[in-house]
Amino acid sequence: MNAIPGFSFLVVLLFLLLPSSLDAAGCNLDDKRVLLRIKKALNNPYHLASWNPNTDCCDWYALECDEVSNRTVSLTIFSGQISGQIPPAVGDLPYLQTLVFRKLSNLSGEIPPSITKLKNLRTLRLSWTNLSGSVPSFLSQLQNLEFLDLSFNNLSGSIPPSLAGLTNLLALHLDRNRLTGEIPESFGKFQGSIPELYLSHNQLGGKIPESLGDLDFRVLDFSRNRLIGDALMLFKSPAKSADGIRIDLSRNLLEFDLSNAKFPLNLTALDISHNKISGKIPAQITELKKGLQSFNASYNRLCGEIPKGGNLQSFDYSSFFHNRCLCGAPLENECKQ
Repeated sequence: MNAIPGFSFLVVLLFLLLPSSLDAAGCNLDDKRVLLRIKKALNNPYHLASWNPNTDCCDWYALECDEVSNRTVSLTIFSGQISGQIPPAVGDLPYLQTLVFRKLSNLSGEIPPSITKLKNLRTLRLSWTNLSGSVPSFLSQLQNLEFLDLSFNNLSGSIPPSLAGLTNLLALHLDRNRLTGEIPESFGKFQGSIPELYLSHNQLGGKIPESLGDLDFRVLDFSRNRLIGDALMLFKSPAKSADGIRIDLSRNLLEFDLSNAKFPLNLTALDISHNKISGKIPAQITELKKGLQSFNASYNRLCGEIPKGGNLQSFDYSSFFHNRCLCGAPLENECKQ
């Protein structure tokens, strides 16, 4: 008879201890402390209201934990009323694989060097913010990066050549900033995977590195810069292996003869509009494996007949107009015999 009260006491004791045990199992306390420091540094925004120290941090908004270790592996702060700077404390989440601060117009300051401590980071997306300063060369220390997006910011200065040392990188977005200088020569010497390169809407000048033509790139978007000179190196071989190649060189100051271009056979999109490109459109463009899905050669100095075949005639006349003496369908002016 006396055993029953003792048993009841044990059940009550386990019940009282259960919540704290679950909390310990569900949320790493070191990560929780760091996350609360991040929240405080961002002035305790309503966007992070769920970050309650009395609850499991793995259940908090904008977070993901590893199911086995319960360590924080993803921090994604997106589209909230948040002001201030990126807290250096983000570097104290050693298991982080994804770090995103996106569409936060009041987020300012520079990219903190503490990010280099995140050796497991695969995705770094700091975009659509008011970040300023340079593109830090220290980002090349993040050797596991597969996706780097610093687009739609106020970053200035030149592109660090060391970014070409990111051997696992699949995509690099530096578009929509205020970057100056030239495209680094090192970008023609990527080791490992060849990333999609998005450098548009900057103030980059100089010539396109010759060595870029040796890469099996998939996407090059260099539009809306101040690039000069030749781009034929990108069209010297039709045998590139990448599937679905897209090239956008529009709205630059490029000046070369297109007649000798040999387009990659997997080319699906090409925009060379608003340059100073002369010569003819090569007939080889009609032999592409998949045909062009988009094409624009307007506002150049091209001449001769638009090649027939492929799907060139399926594009609107605006893809060809404002050239010196280009003729044939879909333009209204017929070619003189």
